[in-house]
Amino acid sequence: MKKNARLATVIMTGLLCLITIYHVDAQQSSKNIPLTEWLALGPAEAVMPAFHAERNLKGETFDFKNLLSQEPMNIKKLHAAKDGRVYWSQHQPLVWETFKPDTGALVAISPKTKGPEWMYLAGYIEANRWMKIKIEGESYHLFQVYLDGKSVGVKNASNKPAGDSGAVKRGTSSQEIKLETGTHQVAVKLLKDPDNKQPWDFGAKIIFTDSADAGFLKYSLNPAKTMDLSLVLDVPRVTRLSVSPDGKLAALTMTQSLPPSDQSESWIEIRKTDDGSLYRSFRGGQKMYAFAWHPKEARFTFTTYSGAETTLWLYDLATGDVRPLLENMKDFSDYTWSPDGSYILYALKEKYDAGKSVMKKIESLSDRWPWWRDREYLYQLTLPDGVTRRLTAGQNGTSLQAISPDGGKIIFTVSVENYQERPYSESVVYMMDLQSGRTDSLWRLKWLNALYWSPDGKRLLLIGGPSLFGDIGVNVPKKMIPNEYDEQAYLYDWELKKVTPITRDFNPAVKSAAFSRNKPSIYFLAEDQSYNRMYRYDINQKSFTKLEGGAESVTLFDLAADNDVLVCYGSGISNPFKVYATDEQGQALRMLYDPAVDDYSDVRFGKSERWTFKNKDKTEIDGYIHYPPDFDSTKKYPCIVYYYGGTSPVSRDFGGRYPKEFWAANGYVVYTLQPSGSTGYGQAFSALHVNNWGATVADEIIDGVKQFLKAHPFVDPGRVGCIGASYGGFMTMLLQTRTDMFAAAVSHAGISSIASYWGEGYWGYAYSAVATANSFPWNRKDIYVNQSPLFNADKIKKPLLLLHGASDTNVPIGESIQLFAALKLLNKDVSFIQVEDQDHLILTYSKRIQWSKTIMAWFDKYLKNQPAWWEDLYGAKQ
Repeated sequence: MKKNARLATVIMTGLLCLITIYHVDAQQSSKNIPLTEWLALGPAEAVMPAFHAERNLKGETFDFKNLLSQEPMNIKKLHAAKDGRVYWSQHQPLVWETFKPDTGALVAISPKTKGPEWMYLAGYIEANRWMKIKIEGESYHLFQVYLDGKSVGVKNASNKPAGDSGAVKRGTSSQEIKLETGTHQVAVKLLKDPDNKQPWDFGAKIIFTDSADAGFLKYSLNPAKTMDLSLVLDVPRVTRLSVSPDGKLAALTMTQSLPPSDQSESWIEIRKTDDGSLYRSFRGGQKMYAFAWHPKEARFTFTTYSGAETTLWLYDLATGDVRPLLENMKDFSDYTWSPDGSYILYALKEKYDAGKSVMKKIESLSDRWPWWRDREYLYQLTLPDGVTRRLTAGQNGTSLQAISPDGGKIIFTVSVENYQERPYSESVVYMMDLQSGRTDSLWRLKWLNALYWSPDGKRLLLIGGPSLFGDIGVNVPKKMIPNEYDEQAYLYDWELKKVTPITRDFNPAVKSAAFSRNKPSIYFLAEDQSYNRMYRYDINQKSFTKLEGGAESVTLFDLAADNDVLVCYGSGISNPFKVYATDEQGQALRMLYDPAVDDYSDVRFGKSERWTFKNKDKTEIDGYIHYPPDFDSTKKYPCIVYYYGGTSPVSRDFGGRYPKEFWAANGYVVYTLQPSGSTGYGQAFSALHVNNWGATVADEIIDGVKQFLKAHPFVDPGRVGCIGASYGGFMTMLLQTRTDMFAAAVSHAGISSIASYWGEGYWGYAYSAVATANSFPWNRKDIYVNQSPLFNADKIKKPLLLLHGASDTNVPIGESIQLFAALKLLNKDVSFIQVEDQDHLILTYSKRIQWSKTIMAWFDKYLKNQPAWWEDLYGAKQ
């Protein structure tokens, strides 16, 4: 529908309604806006169904009321734009045209036939605050009013004299609407009753029912809009991608929310990598997961689920033949093709049976995790005959890391606890000869993340912390402890038995990698300051080359097995997610496919720019700004300051859980900064995170915001808020104990007591193995007590909103509860919202919508002096 509405049009004389104006005495006031301009589509014949006059089993006939309840078009996808064409029927294309009367507020329509007819009117409301309104429509005939595809008023009966003569008034319909900031489409579906001799006309007006007035709202025929939550959550997106061995096809696993439910749809699209055109689509049937190309042939595998059982299928792209390889596998985990396609390695999980006991003896720190006693083991499926073989067993589970190029050996890891040294666990790396079953231990590594085998079999690529192989990967000043989250890449030479740290002097932090099979090179996805970029490393030249173009922040990539065609998926500031690809030479990235091009076609974004400042040590602190779409430097704006505060930067991803573009669209200047301790800026910078817990960062944020305000006079210093989550939530709490410069603050899943988080959070002690290396509550009270917001709660002066998932296992909800208790007893301005049945991330669609609105309503209350939205959500006393 939307796509058709954007097609170039040929003016169709006589197809649009003939519209005249009746003058009505409707004086616009601050509480009343007559809608006198419309985009019009129609009239079009409305055909009553066969046998409509016959009574059904309930004794009822099908009348105009029933006809009005039908939807000739999908109203939720209605897109009204001047000259947009709608193919109403095979022989009747209709065109949206503009109607701008000189006077009056009633649209009079000239019917085309003597029978019932449809007519559509549409316009756009742009609200710059949350408000309550009514859209009141009036007509002698039938109509239904919609806002953003939802019915907000219906008149399902005609108004006509009882006899041949006599006066009759037009009937009206209205309904109170809670209008959020942004652009909203008003649509009206009109139905002419041919038995009603009164004029077929329609009038409408907006009535303000709260403190808002016409100064906060604009009405126009322009479909251009700003970011809203539907554009963050409801657009199609890619969750997995895989490139065919020859590089000619890319398989994209797609997903899309199905509002208003908490369900989503998943499907697979296969697209050509030369032009992005659709080659094959698998949608609307059985859900397909875990897509993987056969390494040598035009075939692929995928999985389907039925309860706890999984079936692995093989699909032939040429013939369309599909057959199961593994059927009804219980607790199936994952699988990997061998390089020659002769077998598949897969993992099955064996779940621990606790029996009926209600008592559990906790054996270790990790044993608190409900899944800890479950174990995954490796199996081999040999093709084409489907012979299976179990490869691993024992006390500990196993994780596949790599398969040798000839398929004869595999490398896997076993994780074992070791409380004597950080990080309190180790990865034991094993190599197995698949023919003989012989298994040898290669290393015991403490900071390993991933391992890859080179195509020539001569090297291994290992990714892990700077201390993965002792000090050879460390590049920090003396007496500093490296940040082990600043991951590095190492090459191990089988023949020389030598490890070479290839990224020690390369500032970006490595996230993932892929060997080229055609050149002595490796492709890296690396965290480069606030960017996530693709780099190619020349093994012989020992040099890195950035792939130009593409997204500012890549999240997924895959490399073809037979050539260097690389496909990736990413986004950027005010640049929604798209798929990009290289040519066979692996040069610059080009846009291949835009899954949400229709959704964003009318969206207006504000400008964005990089902004940095020098901290007290004269180090440049990176950051960037989002401006409102209609930014005017002569006005004063409220501002939201966003940060994480260490460990990793806030990347330039579009949307996400904390959508800066959405905040800016709500009238805020948004300033995001990357304080000391962030990865992607070099090891010396990231090491500042260790044993600091905000001591440096809090002062840095305060100093940076002061410099930001001085450099940007259009930001109102009295209306600055701040927000952070997890470690950033801790930073929000800590900041409130250090300054009163923030008029309002939001902490999601924040840490109020470092000591309680260290002991209670599922990963508290493990995270502290990096963040507070060799420091504990008993030997560093300066960190665990002095830096904890809870122990400084009496210093908090400004309103603080605490948000927390009620089932958070990472940062337990008690971290917000105890600070809430302290601030309540101290008679501080604090609100606490817990999100039921949610963990560290708010993932359930309906709850995420409410959670996002809560954040915006809190800032509107304190930074715009507009409490109505917050009071509507939680009551005036909250």
